[in-house]
Amino acid sequence: MRVLVTGGCGYIGSHTVCELLKNNYEVVIIDNFSNSKKEVLDKIKTLTGSDVKLYEGDVCNKSLLEEIFSKENIEAVIHFAGYKAVGESVKKPLMYYENNLISTLYLLEVMKKYSCKKFVFSSSATVYGTPKELPIKESFPLSTTNPYGTTKLMIEMILKDIYKADNSLDITILRYFNPIGNEETGLLGESPNGIPNNLMPYIVRVATKELECLSIFGDDYDTKDGTGVRDYIHVVDLAKGHVLALKKAKGLSIYNLGTGSGYSVLELVKTFERVNNIKVNYKIVGRREGDIASCYADNTKAKEELGLDLNDNDIKYLVGSTSINIKGNIINKHYNECYLIKKDIDVSKIKLQKEEVSEVKYFSKEDILNRISNNFEGLTEKTGPWNFLKRILESKLY
Repeated sequence: MRVLVTGGCGYIGSHTVCELLKNNYEVVIIDNFSNSKKEVLDKIKTLTGSDVKLYEGDVCNKSLLEEIFSKENIEAVIHFAGYKAVGESVKKPLMYYENNLISTLYLLEVMKKYSCKKFVFSSSATVYGTPKELPIKESFPLSTTNPYGTTKLMIEMILKDIYKADNSLDITILRYFNPIGNEETGLLGESPNGIPNNLMPYIVRVATKELECLSIFGDDYDTKDGTGVRDYIHVVDLAKGHVLALKKAKGLSIYNLGTGSGYSVLELVKTFERVNNIKVNYKIVGRREGDIASCYADNTKAKEELGLDLNDNDIKYLVGSTSINIKGNIINKHYNECYLIKKDIDVSKIKLQKEEVSEVKYFSKEDILNRISNNFEGLTEKTGPWNFLKRILESKLY
């Protein structure tokens, strides 16, 4: 099958192109490189051994789309191309409506002319607006809080109407949560032009001193630490979801693509600092218009119907504390760290770094809460990290 990937040199697009090539699809890319780099094509070839046909240009250029479809025998389309920054969309709504809607309409018109009947659309969890409950299911009411999300919702409505008019089409709407990470070699990654819109590349650029400071928008949300909570799905899992959608989805299908777990902005920052042993300079600023407090997926449908494994890690770092004991010229540091094991496993098979770990104890959630409440082994809820842990374990997340 020959697949046209719009925005195929971008972050999600390039990872999806790699997965398509690994599954023996032929790929054609259209990209205007407004937020991507041409060198990505060489990286794709290095990773897959395959060349990809590129048409450099804009999806809003209908004559270019006509040229592609007349020459390339396109059998399916995966549509990534579009503006995607929530904050920018609030400031420049007309730009978002013009670009995201017109490009999609032109693409659908040309597909119809050339009898191309498979379409996978890159939608977003922003179509759920402010959810009344979590996790979010595909059946939840739809609304938006920003123009970016509104363009996604409007395109979804267009696709539903098109399917009503012609049910021979296979249209898949994939509602992404927050993509993160890169393929295992690190060759491909998220490297946007200019100032990053997504959190992780911004954290990286602050850590490497390319940017001065990370602004965290709001710490007064009703969340575990006051900062926004999002569902961070690995970009390779997201890419695999597109391949499975091409293979399995029939008719009009809608799927959430997320892990089913929510993490706060501060959790992500602190985890980055801990893992990389580096300080990230950040400041708390006011809430950003168009943002919501919490957003994470119910991914049951994608797992059951597409066979996509979207589980979060089975072992997750929750909280830690450090105690320092000074005797003469000797400084001893002792670290207490707490991890959550999210399924039944044989703990005797967990491998430990003996030079770094002196002792491991396993407790149930109830036992931990009891120990904190009763100040066992210095784990008092008056101490910051353990009070935080108590709040986490008592929350609906766990």
